Amino acid sequence: MTESNEEVMTVPGDEPDAVDPALEELLLFIRDSRGFDFTGYKRSTLSRRIRKRMQDVDVADYVAYRDLLESNAEEFRYLFNTILINVTSFFRDLDAWHYLQREMLPELLANTEPDSETRIWSAGCSSGEETYSLMIAFAEVLGIEECTRRVKLYGTDVDEEALRDARTGVYPAKALAQLSGELRDRYFEPIGDKFAFRSDLRRRVIFGRHDITRDAPISRLDLLVCRNTLMYFNAEAQSQILDRFRFALREGGLLFLGKAELLLAEGELFGVMNMRQRIFRRRAGQVRPPRLPNHTRLDLDLGSEVQGLAKKRQLGELALETAPLGVLGVDAEGKVCILNSQLRSQFGVTPHDIGRPLSELEISYRPVELRSLIQQARSERRTVRVSSAERKISPAEIQYFDVHVQPLWGSDGSDAGVVVNFVDTTVPTRLALEVKVRREELETAYEQLQSTNEELETTNEELQSSIEELETTNEELQSTNEELETTNEELQSGNEELETMNEEMRIRTDELNETRTFLEGVLSSVAAGVVVIDDQLRVRSWNRGAEEMWGLRAEEVQRQAFFALDFGLPTRLLHETIQRCLKTGRRDSPVEVPAVNRIGRSIICAVTCSPLAGTRDGVVLLLEEVLPPTGVEQAD
Repeated sequence: MTESNEEVMTVPGDEPDAVDPALEELLLFIRDSRGFDFTGYKRSTLSRRIRKRMQDVDVADYVAYRDLLESNAEEFRYLFNTILINVTSFFRDLDAWHYLQREMLPELLANTEPDSETRIWSAGCSSGEETYSLMIAFAEVLGIEECTRRVKLYGTDVDEEALRDARTGVYPAKALAQLSGELRDRYFEPIGDKFAFRSDLRRRVIFGRHDITRDAPISRLDLLVCRNTLMYFNAEAQSQILDRFRFALREGGLLFLGKAELLLAEGELFGVMNMRQRIFRRRAGQVRPPRLPNHTRLDLDLGSEVQGLAKKRQLGELALETAPLGVLGVDAEGKVCILNSQLRSQFGVTPHDIGRPLSELEISYRPVELRSLIQQARSERRTVRVSSAERKISPAEIQYFDVHVQPLWGSDGSDAGVVVNFVDTTVPTRLALEVKVRREELETAYEQLQSTNEELETTNEELQSSIEELETTNEELQSTNEELETTNEELQSGNEELETMNEEMRIRTDELNETRTFLEGVLSSVAAGVVVIDDQLRVRSWNRGAEEMWGLRAEEVQRQAFFALDFGLPTRLLHETIQRCLKTGRRDSPVEVPAVNRIGRSIICAVTCSPLAGTRDGVVLLLEEVLPPTGVEQAD
C-alpha cells in the first residue's frame, strides 16, 4: 500500500480541567511514594475513578483519602485496580484486526529480510489478550513454525496484577468466545475448565512493567500496537508518547491505535494507512530523540561552555539513575545522599529519604546489616562484599542480592563516604526487560549528546482561519469521543462485576431452594403435626401431619395469628406454655390437651413446645395424639 497524503494530527485530549489542588497533591504523593505517575492522565477521568474508590471506602475528600493511603499500604492496590480499567478481549474490534492481518501484515513481512527478527510491541497490554491476539495473527500469516523463528513480541503495562495474569496465558472459556473453534483448538490447550496459550508461541512473548509516559521505549520495532490507551492521557502527555512511539518504530513501521483514538497534529511523524481502522505508518526522516522528563532535560539556552559541562553532568546523572543495579550513597556523616531509580523500585525508598540518617531506613539492616559492613569497609579501606543476601518479599518469593560496600576517599585522603551496590542475582523476567530498556535508553541518550548537528525545529506558518475552526471542531469532537469511550469501558467493567455478582446470587438461590425443598420434605414426612410459630405468634409452617389432624390446609393458616384460628385444639390452654418458651428459650415438657380432630372424634393431644433453633424468635409445636392404655376403649 502507498502512504496516504491525508493530514495526520495528534489526539487533542480533553479541554483543560479546573485544577483541584487537593487532587494534584494526591497524585504527587502517589507518584513519589509508589512510582505510579498519573499526572499526565485526564483529570476528569482520574477524578471520577478516584472518587469511585473513595465512595467504596466511605472517605469524603482527597486529603482524608491520602491519610488512608499513608496508614494502609494495601489500599494502593485497590486504588490502582480502580484507576487502571483493564477492559480487553481477544481481537477486540474484529474488523480492524481482520484488516491488519489480511492487508498490512503480509506487506510488513514482505519488506523484511526472511532471516531477520520481526519485533512487535503491545503497549498497555493489560491481562494479555491483545498480545496473544497479535501472536495468533502473525502465526496465521507466517505459519506457526516460521512464527516461532521470526517473531519477537513485547507486552507491557503499568499494572503488575494484570501482567501476572498475562504471563500465565491461561483464560476461561468465556474469554475465548470471540475466537472460532478452529482457532481456539489450534492455539490453546485445555487445562481443566480453562485454556492455556500454546507454549511454543508463548516463549516468543516477553511481558514486563513499562510506563509509556516515563520509561524509554523499546526500539527497532516493525509494529507498535497501543489501543484505547492514549485516550486516558491529556494532550501534552499524548504528544510526548507519540514522540517516543515514532522513535521506537523503524522507518516504515506501523502504528495500530484504538477506535477512539485519532492523530490530529503529528502529520510530520505518521502517515495514514487506514483512518477507519486507525492504522498509521511512520514517515521517513530524522528521528527526534524521545522527550526526557523535565528534571533530565538540557537547558539549550546555556552558553556553549556551561552547556558542555551540563551535558557531561547529565550523562553522569543519567548513567547513575538508569543503572541496572541499585546504588546507595552514604556520606561521611552517615546520611543518605544517593538513591538511584533501581534502588527505589527494589526497596520502596523515595527521594524524600535523601538526607535522612541511614540508621532510620529499613535498608540499613535488611537484606543485610549495612552499618557493620560500612564500618568494616572504612576501617580496612577496601571493598567489602556479601554474596546471595536473602530478602523475603512474600512467603513464596525470595530475592537474592550481591552487596558491594566500597569506601570513598577524597584527594586529601579524607573520608568522603561509601557507595553500596545491590546486584539482584535472581534475574526475573521483568528485571531483565528493564535492564534491556535502560541500556537502550542510555545508548540513545549518549548518541544524541554526542551529536553536534541537531536539527532545529521550525515553527509552522499560521493556518488559515477556516482550517483553525475545523481543527477546533475536530478536537472538541475527538475529546467527546474519547470521554464516551472511557465511560463505556468503565460501564463494561461494572457490568462484568454485576454479572459475577448475579452468578453468585444464582448459586446461592439454588442452594436455598434445595435446602427449602429438603426441609419441606422432612416436615411432610413427619406423621405428627408440626406447627412453627414466630415471635409475633403467627403461623410460619403447618405440615401435612397438622393438616391430617385438624383439617386445615397450610395455605389457609399461613401468616395467621395462631390463637385466632378456629379448629379442634383449644389453643388458649397453650398460651402460657408458648409464652414461657419464647421468654426462656428452653424446651417445655409435653402438655396433654383434650381436643377434637378433623373427623369430630375426641382425642387427647400431647403438645411439646420447643424454641426455634435455640433462639427466642419463635417456637415449634409438636402435636401428637395420645393413645389410650391397652384394653381401654376410647369413647367417641
